[in-house]
Amino acid sequence: MSTTDARPTLAKADFDGIYDQPDPRPYFHGLGAHDYSVPHYGQHVFRRVLNALDVDSPTVLDVCCSYGVNAALLKHDIGLADLYDHYRSDEVADLTSEELAAVDRERFAACREGAPTVIGLDAASNAIAYGVEVGLLDQGVVENLEENPPSPELATAVGSVDLVTVTGGIGYVTERTFDRLFECTDPERRPWLAALCLRTVPFEPIADRLATHGLVTEQLDGVTYPQRRFASEDERAYALGELDALGIDPTGRESEGSYHVNVFLARPVDEAAERPIEDILGDLPEEPDHIPSA
Repeated sequence: MSTTDARPTLAKADFDGIYDQPDPRPYFHGLGAHDYSVPHYGQHVFRRVLNALDVDSPTVLDVCCSYGVNAALLKHDIGLADLYDHYRSDEVADLTSEELAAVDRERFAACREGAPTVIGLDAASNAIAYGVEVGLLDQGVVENLEENPPSPELATAVGSVDLVTVTGGIGYVTERTFDRLFECTDPERRPWLAALCLRTVPFEPIADRLATHGLVTEQLDGVTYPQRRFASEDERAYALGELDALGIDPTGRESEGSYHVNVFLARPVDEAAERPIEDILGDLPEEPDHIPSA
């Protein structure tokens, strides 16, 4: 029997309990325990893509935005390690969610020059509410596009978007979500999509659907980044089984104990032809510094 036939049946570790709390502290404690670092790499990718777009006042739609983590890293001169230090610090440990929100409103009041407007999309209403309340998200929309078409509010918002971003969401959302989003955009002004996607989840269905909207998808060749450490040996076995089924070699990546992500950039055909992905993202550091362990 092949290794594909013997794939483990156990799925990824379940972190659902941390994604929709009144404030982000459980999120950073829970994921920090496993060195969750993909937003750090997303910050490198998304800032370079925004520079390549060369839009004076860009608008970003962050899919599966949670509490506004990517927004914080795009709008402020901070790193992911700063967010971990803040939300896991003794200084905020005993605050109520309302008191923490007051601290964060002041902390995130001033944005860096040229910061984008960020619209957050997520099914987690508490997370969206917190991101909007403290000013990380300029607008938050609570919708599940896997189950329902976009509301008029979301459809209008998407029409102004220059860049769609996603770091940890693919797998939770599928090509259905992106199809419904891009149906809301002007064929003469399609936004770009920059995505960090787990290697255990095929991106091809999303790329195929984007192609129907006139976008061509490129993968940054030879570059992957760690997402987080496996939560258990069972999860590691599951991930290696998924990779084996896809014909992907985990050597030096998942075999070392962490999920890894690929980097994708989707753009209108004519814009992609003008500038290859390597010109935009080819100078990314091969492995930026990790966040500190919990």
